[in-house]
Amino acid sequence: MQLDDLLQRYFATTDLSGVAPDTLSAGIEHCRVDLGLEEDRGKRFALWSFLLMFGSAPDLDVAFESEEDREAARNFMDLLAASEGEGEA
Repeated sequence: MQLDDLLQRYFATTDLSGVAPDTLSAGIEHCRVDLGLEEDRGKRFALWSFLLMFGSAPDLDVAFESEEDREAARNFMDLLAASEGEGEA
């Protein structure tokens, strides 16, 4: 899954600067539905990560059945938090 493809699929554009709030909400909801239906672990992780970027990811115990996947998600969140902290000095 490529970021541009996800943006196009859920928001009908790759440039979020012009996306109306109702379109953004609808796209996020569509993505959450797709996450719930997706059975492939890698695709589920990609969709969850995408939702995380929009502050709309479900809790780990809801999104992932296996502890291994939940741990990978925690590691991803830690990496994001660390990268956000690097810009502060």
